[in-house]
Amino acid sequence: MVTQREYVADFAGFIEASPTSYHAVSRIASRLDACGFTRLREEDAWLESVRGGGFYVIRGGAVIAFMLPEEKMDASRATLRIIGSHTDSPCLKVKPEGVSFHGAFTQVDVEVYGGPLLNSWLNRDMGIAGRVVDMDGNVHLVKTPACMVLPQLAPHLIGGNRDKLEINRQKDIHPVYTRSEDFWDLIAGSAQPVGVQGSNASEIKVDGLRASDIAGHDLHSYCVEPPHVNGSYFSSGRQDNLVSVFASMRAMEDCARSLAEGTTAIMDTAIPLFVAFDHEEVGSGTSSGACGPFLESILRRIIGLWSQGEEAYERICARSLCVSADTGHSLNPNYPEHYDPDHPPVAGEGVLIKINALQRYASDAYGIAMLRKFAQSAGAKLQSFVSNNAIPCGTTTGPLTATRLGIPTVDVGIPLLSMHSAREISHVDDLYTMYRLCAGVWGSM
Repeated sequence: MVTQREYVADFAGFIEASPTSYHAVSRIASRLDACGFTRLREEDAWLESVRGGGFYVIRGGAVIAFMLPEEKMDASRATLRIIGSHTDSPCLKVKPEGVSFHGAFTQVDVEVYGGPLLNSWLNRDMGIAGRVVDMDGNVHLVKTPACMVLPQLAPHLIGGNRDKLEINRQKDIHPVYTRSEDFWDLIAGSAQPVGVQGSNASEIKVDGLRASDIAGHDLHSYCVEPPHVNGSYFSSGRQDNLVSVFASMRAMEDCARSLAEGTTAIMDTAIPLFVAFDHEEVGSGTSSGACGPFLESILRRIIGLWSQGEEAYERICARSLCVSADTGHSLNPNYPEHYDPDHPPVAGEGVLIKINALQRYASDAYGIAMLRKFAQSAGAKLQSFVSNNAIPCGTTTGPLTATRLGIPTVDVGIPLLSMHSAREISHVDDLYTMYRLCAGVWGSM
């Protein structure tokens, strides 16, 4: 198994290569390819072509990967072990026309995506990344260098209390474009074709892209400052939730290697599934989000490969388990009153089991018991998290998946400081523990 130092370095490289959900999916696909996985397309027939091995399916900024045995599984005993996460993070999203002009400045027109700590984006060098699509349906990934900044008003010009910061999302969140070249030329010049996504897209790839070729775009801000390890703490953007995406991806890679070496027996009865949804930060109500049909569709097709009975899907789901892996809150020592005093979640003390009586998290006694069993086998430290009763609780994809599929689900995550800021902070021990826990779920330790 990889060492903690090696793991954290690999994670830093993954985050730097994944400024958006689309880049993360592209990176995941490349790594799965290297492990011998085969990409499947939803519009193709699977019944006659899919046998044993590793497979993955991409839908926009979401990806599902799974492994199948060579022989058909006994549907009366088969189960699913799902680890679910999400690829998107709070940020600023570029509006359709891109830029506008005010005084002597070009400004990038943006919307707020999700629930970012907007003050953390002020005065930072930001680049733009995402995907653009041409008229033929070819998808191109984009990642520009630093090209915009949100400058604050100088304190000398502020009347009243200078320490009080109020942000108007329309007026104040309007970055200044800092490059000399035309905005769309910059975008086009940093695009690379990555094939197609969708049944109506052309298979033709192009060698380059002009600004006039861009027919649609999903472009987001990202902080250009690279990840950094500061003693025991890891600082970077997008840890919510690339922490869990990466941990489960590495565990899936290990699972593939263990199966090839004949050192795991998980697939005697259980199918390991890696799920990375998109759009969790805006409610998951999309075709690639946890409320959409993506996971259910893939599960039905997988089960249909070896069982055509009407009850097979429901029976297998009832025996299965989903580990919803998102991040949680670490105790901030400057604000202890915001946490439950008897259950303080502490960075460096292990993965959180996230529990909420109002079912904002899906954990229940059964899921928690199963998780503890996997954690014990992997030597992964756990701690319980419940919110302060007087403060509203966040949520994640766990309750959505449990509601849609009826699969027993447990919510977990590592504790973060400065969640939803441009730079989030985690403990390196927790990063490694999350990976070990995912490996324990799939028996690849």
